[in-house]
Amino acid sequence: MKILSIETSCDETGISVLEYKDTGVVSLLGNALSSQVEIHAKYGGVFPALAKRAHAEKIVPLLTQALDEAYLLEVADEPKLFDTEILSFLDSKETLLKENIEPFLKYYEKPDLDYIAVTVGPGLEPALWVGVNTARALSSVWNIPVIPINHMEGHIVTAAFKTEDSLPAMPAHAGQTGKTFTLSEIQFPLLSLLVSGGHTELVLAESLGSYKKIGQTRDDAVGEAFDKVARMLGLPYPGGPAVSKLAGEFRAKNIENPFTMPRPMMHSKDYDFSFSGIKTAMLYAIRDLTAQAGLTISNSRELENGEKEALACAFEDAAIEVLIHKTLKALEEYNAQTLIVGGGVAGNTYLRSELTKAISTRQDLVQIALLFPEPWLATDNAVMIGLAAMTQVISSQIKTRNPEELRADGNLSL
Repeated sequence: MKILSIETSCDETGISVLEYKDTGVVSLLGNALSSQVEIHAKYGGVFPALAKRAHAEKIVPLLTQALDEAYLLEVADEPKLFDTEILSFLDSKETLLKENIEPFLKYYEKPDLDYIAVTVGPGLEPALWVGVNTARALSSVWNIPVIPINHMEGHIVTAAFKTEDSLPAMPAHAGQTGKTFTLSEIQFPLLSLLVSGGHTELVLAESLGSYKKIGQTRDDAVGEAFDKVARMLGLPYPGGPAVSKLAGEFRAKNIENPFTMPRPMMHSKDYDFSFSGIKTAMLYAIRDLTAQAGLTISNSRELENGEKEALACAFEDAAIEVLIHKTLKALEEYNAQTLIVGGGVAGNTYLRSELTKAISTRQDLVQIALLFPEPWLATDNAVMIGLAAMTQVISSQIKTRNPEELRADGNLSL
């Protein structure tokens, strides 16, 4: 069983090919990923129109690369004939995508695939539509059924799979082709903490595929807050790793931090989050530091390196403490047996270490299985979308959709 998966929810264009065998092993046959970080860096965040164009430019070359890695790319002996009217739905808003995908479909044979999985939401709708329309085009011409996937389920499921091989560690965004996965034996109820640039959620599940959101951010997502704080500190985009690096450097000094940040909603009776208050507190702290007596903000001094480190540490301490406190409270109330942490912020080393420590030191929680994705799978990628589709294959509950009915939904919820 081979599945081609497509991910274009934000600023990563991803294509992967996964194969499931009766032995229960999922093999990564091909994987191609392109980041748009350099494109959006000067804006300090993702610019939707640019993201859409970059996806349309990159997706066919990445498709070619992933299929080639999987040994599924075969040049046609002669140009393939198909009714070009099938692709007419691309004429109005996806002309660049059509220019790229029509020659691909014409000069390559249909690959040996059983399904196409694609992210349909949540995310940036202009970006999502590129992936959705690519899946629709491929499905319509190749006559291969499509499995629509919720991006957030991809983050949950990825941590539920464990890597079975011993390939050497590879840098982020490397292909990782050749890795194999098996689905862990999950004990339910399962609680997932989903933390990324666009989402901060606590999701409860009695089984994979059946989810109930019990809490979410009321304003900024935690990853978004990291990026905004990084911009305040004059750090590059994406800001999460840069803020965490400075915070770690301050902790290594083992000295008292002169700054403290608020912990919004940490003791509220629900499981919702709020990070705008921490962001505002950071803004005021920086303003007070840099505005010298008698000078306007525009003539103020620059932050010193030591001040940046301390502020970054104060912010990360506050944000992570809130995440952990709410998560532990939910684990206790719902008697969860497994905790999954997913999303880009799941790669934050301080979150990982502090959450692991907190659970291991609580006698009432030590039985909980704590699962994190491998760092290269924490950020957006097509492998996680393929793995989410594979859970449907493994459970024999495959949910396909007519390609003409595929829709992108930027606000799609679990």
